[in-house]
Amino acid sequence: MRITSKGQVTIPQALRERCGLLPHTQVEFVEENGRVVLQPASTTPSRGAAAVERLKRARLRTSLSTDELLALTRGEEP
Repeated sequence: MRITSKGQVTIPQALRERCGLLPHTQVEFVEENGRVVLQPASTTPSRGAAAVERLKRARLRTSLSTDELLALTRGEEP
C-alpha cells in the first residue's frame, strides 16, 4: 500500500472491523521503537459533557426551596 501525496492511506476493511475502527473514529499515531502505531485516540470529554459532569457533582448551596427559587426568577417575593 502506498501513502498518497496528502499523507493518506487506506486501512483494509477487515483490519478496521477487527480493531473497531468505525467511521468517524478519532485515532492517533504513536511512535514506538521506530514504528508508527495507529490507535484509537484517548478520549477527552467535550466541553458540554464536562459541564454536565460538573453539574452532576455540584452541591446545593442554598436553603431556598424550589418554589422560593422559582418565585425569585419570576421577580416575586419568596
